[in-house]
Amino acid sequence: MDNNINSIESVLGKILVKNKLTISSAESCTGGLLSGTLINYPGISAVFTQGFVTYSNEAKMELLGVKKDTLDKYGAVSPQTAEEMVIGLVNRTKTRIGISVTGIAGPDGGTDDKPVGLVYSGIYIDGKIIIKKYNFNGDRQQVRNNTVQSILNLLIDELK
Repeated sequence: MDNNINSIESVLGKILVKNKLTISSAESCTGGLLSGTLINYPGISAVFTQGFVTYSNEAKMELLGVKKDTLDKYGAVSPQTAEEMVIGLVNRTKTRIGISVTGIAGPDGGTDDKPVGLVYSGIYIDGKIIIKKYNFNGDRQQVRNNTVQSILNLLIDELK
């Protein structure tokens, strides 16, 4: 990652630290890349409390309180699951901001209804919830990178 003053983590980190906005994350398809990008910013420890990598459905249920019924009815890659992930996250971490992400990074696992590159994110900011759907092209790493960049850009836009 680029650690210059204009990098996404620097722009976001400054906003979060300056405004004392605590933040936590819950990730599936990004596997910790989102948290890792956030912590590239020196001083982020003042506001970043924790990150969960909840790759399995069991982890989503156990750590974030995602309902089994939701996973059975809509699947792990769904707006409903992204929303339950982010709500469960902030309920457990007591942060003002939460970010969740669930998707299909590939190269396998896609279907006609849910192709590789389909990602849902949830952002929670002081009670406001935003669920966003993305469809990315590229290989597994490109999907993961594009997911992180897009979600962090969305969060910056929401905080401005």
